[in-house]
Amino acid sequence: MECRKVLTQILCVFFLTTGRNEGKLDAKSCSGWPALKLDQACLTFHNQLPTGVDVLYTSDDCYKCLYQPLVSVLNGPQNASVVVSTVLTLTLQLQPMGRNTTLCSWNQLYEEAGHYSVWIQESESPINVICYQTVDVSPRNIYFPLLVAALLLALIALLCVVAPYLYRRRCTTKLIKTIRREGPQHAMDDETQGCGDEVNTAQPKPTRLRSLDTFRGFVFIIGTSVVLAFTSMQKKGVSRRQIIRKLTWRTVVLILIGFCFMNYSPKDGLLSWSWLRIPGVLQRLGFTYFILSLMQTFCGMREIPLSRDRWWDPVQDVVLYWPEWIFIILLETLWLCLTFLLPVPNCPTGYLGAGGIGDNGLYPNCTGGAAGYIDKWLLGDNIYHWPTCKAMYRTTQPFDPEGVLGTINSIVMGFMGMQAGKILIFYRKKDVCVLSRFLVWAILLGISAAILSKCTRDEGFIPVNKNLWSLSYITCMGCFSFLLLGVMYFIMDIKGWWGGQPFIYPGMNSIFVYVGHSLLGSYFPFSWEMRFVDSHWEKLFQSLWATSLWVLIAFLLYRKKFFLKI
Repeated sequence: MECRKVLTQILCVFFLTTGRNEGKLDAKSCSGWPALKLDQACLTFHNQLPTGVDVLYTSDDCYKCLYQPLVSVLNGPQNASVVVSTVLTLTLQLQPMGRNTTLCSWNQLYEEAGHYSVWIQESESPINVICYQTVDVSPRNIYFPLLVAALLLALIALLCVVAPYLYRRRCTTKLIKTIRREGPQHAMDDETQGCGDEVNTAQPKPTRLRSLDTFRGFVFIIGTSVVLAFTSMQKKGVSRRQIIRKLTWRTVVLILIGFCFMNYSPKDGLLSWSWLRIPGVLQRLGFTYFILSLMQTFCGMREIPLSRDRWWDPVQDVVLYWPEWIFIILLETLWLCLTFLLPVPNCPTGYLGAGGIGDNGLYPNCTGGAAGYIDKWLLGDNIYHWPTCKAMYRTTQPFDPEGVLGTINSIVMGFMGMQAGKILIFYRKKDVCVLSRFLVWAILLGISAAILSKCTRDEGFIPVNKNLWSLSYITCMGCFSFLLLGVMYFIMDIKGWWGGQPFIYPGMNSIFVYVGHSLLGSYFPFSWEMRFVDSHWEKLFQSLWATSLWVLIAFLLYRKKFFLKI
């Protein structure tokens, strides 16, 4: 007989703990268990059967994963307590000890700091078992700190909007009263002394797109920036040789920063070959920038041709760049062939799974399929040994999310951003055309992602997988990038309703903030050893505090007009 199922809301957050048995307590309840930490709950199993039972579990986010042992409870009346993760929904299963028969199973997202009891009893029928659950100690509300933080941030944002408005209104009111009392000419002189800074601060409309600076930091916007920047340089008469020298220098610096500083370890010094990782975020960004820049340098149009009522005029921003499209199609064909046709020893061809206990444990050493195999063949052990799938899927093989094969699709993702830049250039001052084309691209990419993934999370022709940078992943992200950039362009550059604050400040110094956080993020005052490890309050405060400090630093650099350019 099945257990009573408890329906809970699925919590989509990162898998912080494995959910496996962190210990066992031969006590009557969780009351004797040590203090629970973040994202943990305590379960006590009360076995009243004449035989012992094994409790197994799996996470609902672990695709086709084997059930893992959680705890064993001897024949009753006996009980045992375990700590489980509250991050993701778990499926638990009870079996007679030493046998592969399911007595009962249930699916639930346990809540933090809750104490639960699971009672295992015989029913009236000798072949059936009843399992039911009770709550001994109510869990805490983990969303309350987030709610308080959201309200405080909303209040701060409201003050930042209202305060300048009230100040301008005060100046206007003061000006009107002075005019009525002392006459127009004298009033204007007096007001110039009192609120002149506010009245005379009118600036010409900036030619720089604020939406791009606010959006900066993603691979997509690299492509957009390349098109705009290189088109501007070409119009200024900068030679191709100078452009190549500049893009090469920037690429080398980005790769060296990622290679040296991102591999920094205070224990072993700047570089140590024993733990050196060759791929990395900045390395991928640098190489992606290099390829996109070469494409724009050799295939970019210097001038937009005048319309001649040709049939392809509505898509001239695509047709005129046909060499780039051929190159990208060939590049994506290479990714598809390597991913789905390359033979990988002891693994199925075209495998895209995590390996480990996933896929019913059939391919434990096939993590990443062809992508992982190519990285290990080219780079050896100098790749990432702690991938995100390691905890959940119990993988033993290293896998680098910034590996060689994924960089191909990073270039394709950047090319989508280049297309956005071409739209901004071709249809300059035609805002409706820009927004409509952004929408069309978003729809096309969204449909492509839906078809490739069959609108599922883990299945489809090509599943959405960030670690692999799969084709469905980049089309999905391209869809949302076009939508978000279009919304920001409308709000910031067309209507001027928002200046991008505070995101525009770190956006205009993105490399400085990224490298600074990577090097100093684990040091005071950005981080400290937390004292209240059983609550989200201090952890949330620490994250918000560190983010605020970097935004403040970026703001001060913005005021000083200091922008780290490579």
